This record gives sequence, structure tokens and C-alpha cells, in this order.
Amino acid sequence: MRNDKFLALMTAIVLLSRAANAAESIEFIAEHLPEVAMDNRYASLPLWMPCEGQTADGAVRSDDRDGHEACIGANAGYARTQSGTLSLDGPMIALSAGWRLNDAFRLTAFAFFDDFGLASGIEHRPLEVTFAAVPLALPAEGEFTGLDGTGRDVGLGLALNGSAHWHWLPRFEWSTGVLWQQVTLSHYQLDYRLLEGPDAGTTGTVDYSATYTHFAPFLGAGWPREHGAWTYVPHFQVVMPLPRRGFEGRITGPGFDIAGSTADRGNTPFGDPSLTFGFNVTYVPWHLTIDLGSTITQALLESKIHEGVNRNLMLVASWEF
Repeated sequence: MRNDKFLALMTAIVLLSRAANAAESIEFIAEHLPEVAMDNRYASLPLWMPCEGQTADGAVRSDDRDGHEACIGANAGYARTQSGTLSLDGPMIALSAGWRLNDAFRLTAFAFFDDFGLASGIEHRPLEVTFAAVPLALPAEGEFTGLDGTGRDVGLGLALNGSAHWHWLPRFEWSTGVLWQQVTLSHYQLDYRLLEGPDAGTTGTVDYSATYTHFAPFLGAGWPREHGAWTYVPHFQVVMPLPRRGFEGRITGPGFDIAGSTADRGNTPFGDPSLTFGFNVTYVPWHLTIDLGSTITQALLESKIHEGVNRNLMLVASWEF
């Protein structure tokens, strides 16, 4: 008898823990994973690398006014975002070219390509469908398996950098511009089986494959400083992907195959405004920059900004040629 009571108690604890840790629906998390990847990309835009021939605050060195009219940079990184057994991870690559227009302004063009894998184990979450009306009693607890997809975030951008000095702030560098990006989610499909409710036992697939295109204006500020062979740039930036999109999906089940977008139902949640913080550290002799700040802040903040995300790791290094 005691063993039966102990087993029942442990089962209840496991079920309560599972419910507490997976309160967010599968659709909610499926939307947030690529949005975190977008934030990681914004945080790692190649906007704050000091061009050779410039001081940390962007001024032209007196001995370099006739050379180094352009600087070329490459940035490489890795990101991994997880929620339960769901994960999105892969490499991040960007190239940039900067031109000094005069002593005060610099123009930077950049392109990026982020290539992610989407995967899962056995995931227990509510099945909720907000992109279409379906003949199921939802939300209902479900089991999800079989995710083996890809996500790609590609884009181009142009930024203008300048310096400013307000009497109530230390001298700083600002950056403003716009980027075009396209997020493509392929084979973003899971098999489901409902575990509770009047439709318990129902099986099918839910697929969030889609392509989302945005133009995103951005504005940021950094405070470059030099110390011997090192430069440091604490910085922040705001990015606004436009327009916000409806989240798309497709669900199949016994006798139905329905696709739709939350935009058709008056909701456009995909493409959140982004505020990111970073702290670039550059070892000048090697022309090597590591953004330690973004690694830390993206890990700490994304789980608060995008609920249901358990962890977010982003590592980025940049080189100037």
C-alpha cells in the first residue's frame, strides 16, 4: 500500500513539474525560437568595428589621412536557443565593408547568412492553433516528436556611422540605417498525439514552415575607448522589423488538412521590436573583436523577452582586414 501511495505521489509530482515547465503551447514556442534567432542577429551586426586608421572615437589618425579609405570585415559566430527539447542552433556569418566619407562620417554595407537546424526530442505541451479554426477541442495537452527542419536568416544592410559630443554625455558614436532580411523556416513540422480532452488519441502533424520578409530600420549608440593595444565599445541598438507578420501554420488530422495565418484572424505577432546591448573588446594588433556583452545580455534577457525560452547562447568574433 505504501509503495502504491509513493508511486502515485511521484507520478503526480512529475506531471505537475511537466505542466509547470511546459505551460507555453507548441505554437507559442515555435514562434519564439526564430524570433530569438533574429534578435541574436541584430545583436551581432558588424556596426562597431573600428576601421584601421581611426581612433576609437572614429576620428582619422593624423598619420593616416591618405590611406585606409576602406576597411573590410568578417564576422563568424554560433548560436543555440532551447525550450525544453526544442532547439534551434547553427553558424552565423557576416561580411562588411566600411568607407570613411570624411573626418566625421563612415558608411558601412553588410550582408549576413545564418544557417540553423531545428530539432526536438519528445515534447509535451498544449496544442493550440491560432492560425485557423480546426475541428478539435483545443487547447489540449499533446505529445510532439519528429522535428528535423532548418531555419535560414539572410539579409543585406546599409549603415551610416558618425560621432557626437553632448555636454551631458561622453563622446559617443551613433549608427543608423536599414536592413532587409528574409527568415525561411523549412520542414518545421512535428507529429502530434493528443493526450487529454475529448479528442485524446487523435494524431496528425502541425507544420510552421514559412518565409517572412522584413525591412528593419535600426538606431544605436556606442562609446568607443582605447587602452594600449585594446579598444572597448559598450553599445546598444534598437531594431524595428517591418511589417510585423502573421504567424503561419498548417495542421492535419483525421479528415482535415488546414493551413492559415494569424494575420487572417487579426493577429500579427511575428517580428518583434528588438533592444540589444553589447560590449565589444578588440585586440588591435590582431584586428580581432569579440562581443562579450552581447553573449552575456542575450543569454540573460531573451528568456525574459521571449517567454518559454530556457536558454540562449550566442558567441561572435569579428576580424578586420
